[in-house]
Amino acid sequence: MLDSYQSLLGRPLVDRQGSDLVVAERLYRAAFVVVAHGTGPDPVLSYGNAVALALWEMHADAFTRTPSRLTAEPADRDERARLLDRTLRDGFVDDYSGVRISRTGRRFHIERAIIWNLSDATGAHVGQAATFDQWTPLG
Repeated sequence: MLDSYQSLLGRPLVDRQGSDLVVAERLYRAAFVVVAHGTGPDPVLSYGNAVALALWEMHADAFTRTPSRLTAEPADRDERARLLDRTLRDGFVDDYSGVRISRTGRRFHIERAIIWNLSDATGAHVGQAATFDQWTPLG
């Protein structure tokens, strides 16, 4: 995830100094949202840092069993699918804003999200990830 972000955006998502464990902890404890999902017709969330888990009101075990489409309300899922297609085509998107919904039904508007494609060490596409640090709770 970190390598893909740095390769596509030309800057690190978090400070990469230290052991893999230190960097993983830094990503998990970051003051912004980081989420990821795998590939497939209905990809499942594969990562959420502490801020993401709190925002979506889930524990990690439930989060990583959730199809990522469920982070958006049914009326917003076509727009979300277009965003993911645009990301797949362009490598990353750095201007996304939209409404998402938590497990308990709390809606929030995210702003200026970055979505990027994930690749493994061979360059194979393995998913997509997103990060953002601005959101506003909605009614």
